Amino acid sequence: MDKTDVILSMLLLSNSRRSYRELADTLNLSVTAVHNRIQSLVEAGIIRKFTAKLNVFAANALHVLIFGNSKATQLSEVRAKLEKQGSVYWLAVGGGNYLYIGVYLRNVAELESVVNYVKDAAEMPEPIVGITSAPVNLPIAALEKIDKRLYKLDYEIIAALKNDSRRATSDIAEELGVSAKTVRRRLNHMIKNYLIELSIDWYPDESNDIMSVFHVRLKPDADKNAVDALTKKYFPNVMFCWGFSNIPDTYLFFVWTGTTKELREMRERFEAEAAIQSAAPNVIFTGYIFSTWRDQIPQ
Repeated sequence: MDKTDVILSMLLLSNSRRSYRELADTLNLSVTAVHNRIQSLVEAGIIRKFTAKLNVFAANALHVLIFGNSKATQLSEVRAKLEKQGSVYWLAVGGGNYLYIGVYLRNVAELESVVNYVKDAAEMPEPIVGITSAPVNLPIAALEKIDKRLYKLDYEIIAALKNDSRRATSDIAEELGVSAKTVRRRLNHMIKNYLIELSIDWYPDESNDIMSVFHVRLKPDADKNAVDALTKKYFPNVMFCWGFSNIPDTYLFFVWTGTTKELREMRERFEAEAAIQSAAPNVIFTGYIFSTWRDQIPQ
């Protein structure tokens, strides 16, 4: 992948129903060029599926990341156990058998039991448990104005888009026995109110590029906006970042580089930043995406 492919992937991760024209205008490319790039990503197995799910915000789900060294010798067994758990949606394997495990919880009461399951299944004696920031980054006053009501038709639309979020509204309308105008109206409502997540199943490890997780610790006196500033400064090499409400000043930056030289240079740049106390990269070798209870809600 080149930088354009990475930016294109980020755009589709945030909204996989973006039109070819919108993507082309954003990337300053022709519609044909965008279509060809998406097809190439699909054929390479980097994009596996265009997906639609009930948004984390709408599902009232708690997002947790569990990470640490695993003593497991059979990754296939770990993968099978995590896949059937029901709350684990993502597994990534880094150097030194370091695992990153993404979890969606129905409520905080599930936290202890799920962490214990993951700890045993992944043979992770000292897991780090990070509760990520709110999925919708809006002021409380704005959140209170969001209309979270969902109707039967909304769930049916999400289900119809589950495995192909780029389906035409006319196809969905015909399947559900309503007008295309109604489908568009309900889709726009769900997008506007953060009720639907339109994304892709993305497997960047299928490329020859290097995907890393930078474990970053900020200095105690760092500006509170430093993380957003760093993400914007180094985009698209820095694809996104996760912070944790229960682990102050600790962040995971997900970084793309084309070569090991670029990876080394990224580390040097991070370490030179005034706000950063330490930055340790860990290369990701493979990743897996699993279905969870959240995927079953529209059905």
